[in-house]
Formats: sequence, C-alpha cells, structure tokens
Amino acid sequence: MLTKIRSLGKLALLLAVFAAPLARADDRDRAGWVATWATGPAGPFPGAVPQFNNQTVRYIVHTSAGGDLVRVKISNTFGDVPLVIGGAHIAQRKVGAAIVPGSDRRLTFSGDRSFTIPAGGLVLSDPVHLDVGALSDLAVSIYLPQPSAATTMHLLALQTIYIAAGNGDFTAANDLPGASTTTAWHFLTGVDVSARSATIVALGDSITDGANSTTDANLRWPNVLAARLRGRVGVADEGIIGNRILHPTEPAFGNLFGPAGLARFDRDVLAQAGVRYVIVLLGINDIGHPGSNAPATDEVSAEEIEAGHLQFIERAHEKGIKIFGATLTPFEGTTIAGFYSPEKEVKRQAVNHWIRTSGKYDAVIDFDAAVRDPSHPARMLPAYDGGDHLHPSDAGQTAMGNAIPLRLFDED
Repeated sequence: MLTKIRSLGKLALLLAVFAAPLARADDRDRAGWVATWATGPAGPFPGAVPQFNNQTVRYIVHTSAGGDLVRVKISNTFGDVPLVIGGAHIAQRKVGAAIVPGSDRRLTFSGDRSFTIPAGGLVLSDPVHLDVGALSDLAVSIYLPQPSAATTMHLLALQTIYIAAGNGDFTAANDLPGASTTTAWHFLTGVDVSARSATIVALGDSITDGANSTTDANLRWPNVLAARLRGRVGVADEGIIGNRILHPTEPAFGNLFGPAGLARFDRDVLAQAGVRYVIVLLGINDIGHPGSNAPATDEVSAEEIEAGHLQFIERAHEKGIKIFGATLTPFEGTTIAGFYSPEKEVKRQAVNHWIRTSGKYDAVIDFDAAVRDPSHPARMLPAYDGGDHLHPSDAGQTAMGNAIPLRLFDED
C-alpha cells in the first residue's frame, strides 16, 4: 500500500510539472502541456439523449500541434449521476475506425484502467508515450460498461464516430467491423500533447463550430488556422452551436447551446493547457436569438454585448493571455425565422464598430470584411454562404481562417 501511495505521489508530481502553462519567454525551451484538440462540453438535443450500456465508442479527433506524450480529458460536466469509464485507449487513426498497427496505447486514470467520474466532474488520463503528428487523426476509444446517458456531449462534431457492434470492451481492437456511426462527441472534451509550444483557444458559436462545413473535412476556421500554423501552435476549438455571451441555453433546449460564454470562460478557455492566445467570435446569437430561438425578453443592447466582451478581455489579461476580437459576420436574409431584422443589423454594426475602434482587444480579426459581399455588406458573399445566409460554407470557413494574421502568434 505504501508503495502505491508513493507511486501516486510521483505521478501527481509529474502531472503538475506538465500541467504548467507556457506563459513566459524563459519557459518556452521546456516542454509543457498544449491542447492539440478540444471541444466545448454541452448537451444533447432534448428527448434524444444517446444511451450506452456495455459498449465501446471510438472517437476520431484531428490534431493541431504534435508531441510525443499525450493525455485525454473525459468530462461528466452535465451528468447528474457518476459516469463509469471501464477502459480507454488512444492510437493513431489509419482510416475509418481502423488504427495504425503498433500505435495503440492503453490509458489509465490515476494508475487505474477504470475510473468513476462524479457528476459534474472531469478526469485527466495519465500521460502515455505516443508519436502524435501535427494535423493528424487520433482514435480515442472509451468503454462504457454501465448504463450511461450522454448528457455531456458536443452535438456538432462534424466527424464520423464509431460505435462497436456488439457488447463488450473493444478499446484495443485494430478495427471495428460492422460499427454503427454517429457525428457527435460524447464525454471526450480534450487531448493534450507535451510540446514546446502554446495554445490558441477559439471561443465561439456555431460558426466557430463549423456549422454547414463538410463532415470529416476539418475545414472549420480554427482547423484552417492550425493548418496555416503547421503545428507550431495548438488550436483548441471551443465553439458551441447557439452559444451566447450573456444567456445560457433556453430551458426548452436543455444544454444544447451550452452555458453563457461568460459562465464557461474559465473552464473552456482559461483552463486549457498552455493557453497563451484567445480569439473571441461571439455575439451574433445574443443579437439574433431573442424572438427566434429565445424569448424576446432576452433582448440585449449593443452596449451590453460590448460589456460582455470587456469581461473576456479583463479575465484573459489577468492571466497574462493575449486576446483578439473577431468582428461578427453578416446575416441578412438568414433562413432562421426571426433571427434577422434591420434593427438587429444596426446592433451588429454597432458591436463591430466597437470591436474595431475601442482599442480594448490586443488585436482585431476582421471576419466580417473577409466574408461579406462588397456590393451588399449586410449579406455574406454568395461564394462563402453555407446556404442559410448565416453560416459560412467550406470556402467561407477557409476565407475566415486565412484572414487571421499569423504575426499575432509570433513568439515574444
């Protein structure tokens, strides 16, 4: 027993060393934890909660930065009962549900193969050695031995996920023939690598989440940014569909749209491994949702939205993190009923003017200018329109990712 306690003490020390963020120039010659992939925990569509029991799920995630030591984060954020993880593995993905032979690694949690995550809790796996390539795919397999309702999940994964055929633990399987598929991440919220680098966190809504971009193509604007950086910096996509700065998901939608941006900022941004930069693209749902997906009583002014942005800025600067404001993209003519009005467009323009001219952000990323139609600036350029006049297409997401000046992430 004493030997085990000593071993766990050494493990805790190791985790503490790797958990330290890379925040100062004199730290950058030492490896630390960097978020190579992340997603914001939210909830399922009400009445359609995925259920698992004695099943294995293989999640595919696309990395940004690379490294040779890796750990994962599994979350029970919105669970009201404990979540039992019966086993977990990580490997390089080959194709489909198949993994690269010889790359499979068993994951443990505080030295154990299984772990029970309390309601509202999160667990970090112990580090394992694995050659994680930048801009590559990983397969994270989780065995859920007991009835498990996926009340913590990310609905818009835009990634094919594999559920093993039959019951049992298949986390170590080289492939999952006959697997059923879905396009949501359940419970898995992060993958970190050890690297001499840093993390950019993209805080946003469905546009950052990649809505209307192609499944399995990794063409969300944060992916495009990561590809341009060529793995030099980790990029964590914390976009959640429907997310607002000042209001949480309406009760009728459960946790589908996540907590308010101000409520999730500590968990989804400040707690990310190695975070040194933040890009904020939030506010269009604060403008559009009231009278559409939220009651009209949720209406907020441009000044209230700007005050929310100031809170992000103050909280980031308090931690020594650089934070960049992104202008809100056009939405005139959107097919979402009640989302657009001329009065709401005036509010968007006011918020964008403040982002561009207030000088409060460390820099401005002008997504509005990148995707708007020059002949009709209140609308998205047709070539960049994903079809609903609100969410960009693959080409629009690419234009946004290409509009970000890479000099913002130059080493000091």
